[in-house]
Amino acid sequence: MMSCYIHIPFCEKICSYCDFCKMFYNENIVDSYLEQLENEIRTLYKGENLKTIYIGGGTPSCLSLKQLEKLFNIINIFNKSSNLEFTIECNFSNTTREKLELFKKYGVNRISFGLETTNSKQLKFLEREENCEKTKEIIAICRELGFDNINVDLMYALPGETIADLKYDLDFIKSLDIEHVSCYSLIVEEHTKLGINNTENVDNELDYQMYLEICKFMSDNKFNHYEISNYSKDGYESKHNLVYWNNEKYYGFGLGASGYIDNRRTTNTRSISNYLKGKYLLEEEILEKDDLVYYEIILNLRKSSGIDLDKLNSLYSVKLDYIELVNLGLLKLEKNKLYIPEDKWYISNEIIIRLLECVIYE
Repeated sequence: MMSCYIHIPFCEKICSYCDFCKMFYNENIVDSYLEQLENEIRTLYKGENLKTIYIGGGTPSCLSLKQLEKLFNIINIFNKSSNLEFTIECNFSNTTREKLELFKKYGVNRISFGLETTNSKQLKFLEREENCEKTKEIIAICRELGFDNINVDLMYALPGETIADLKYDLDFIKSLDIEHVSCYSLIVEEHTKLGINNTENVDNELDYQMYLEICKFMSDNKFNHYEISNYSKDGYESKHNLVYWNNEKYYGFGLGASGYIDNRRTTNTRSISNYLKGKYLLEEEILEKDDLVYYEIILNLRKSSGIDLDKLNSLYSVKLDYIELVNLGLLKLEKNKLYIPEDKWYISNEIIIRLLECVIYE
């Protein structure tokens, strides 16, 4: 069993904060891109059954119906498991009933929407065009068509945002009655519009208080905090993203996509001209034992379930000298699972760095 990520880099509008691999939609370039995407898949895919497929972006929903149908026909190259989780990312503003019907026709069973915020001032700051009425309309159509696994992304710690603003966003999400929420604090990246304009991140203390507010709200509304940035109703954890956090293998196809196969991590080119010439690969990392252990630790500790110490030892013949970190309350140990308690997730990076210094090779 394998998983597959497919990147669609096109957007009708570039958000001010976005550091992902993206470009403005152009019909002719999209058509050429899809041809190369098919070629890349046919060249590199080895015929495994896929347990998850994730179409991300960019904004996959900005493609035309004809282009989306072409994309889904390319995806039909894959052998799919009977319980495949098939996700596509969308914006509410360019999602239509016709596109949702097409998703349903080709087996999409999970949709991830970029909501980010409901605040009109903040939407303008982020250069997004969503609105609450359109959001409710699209969610209602999804339910009518039988989609029962929906995620929305929430962004917080925006400049000028208050706790009251955040609570309004959370209450709106509650009204949507969805299954999964991904929450991200705004980080101003260097090469984004916000970075170029020297926008500053909010105060760390406010960021932390907002994080705590989200954690409490999600718990009160029966969402499980199963990964640092992700919350789900029972049984609706993202199977695809768990592939990443469990350090499992996956294909990455498309511009800027990353993959992990046979102890080899790859990153595709972000140059559209190179990609359209069939020059897909930008860089690769051949993993040695130290690297494998490193990824196993840092990825597994993003989850509430943490690291399976028996698995770690059987795969890599290593142990962790974690006693001091447990005594300090920075880690917990239950049934040979080592994990970061939820109240310490906000400082997880510091904890992981300390744990990486405690690896003992047998």
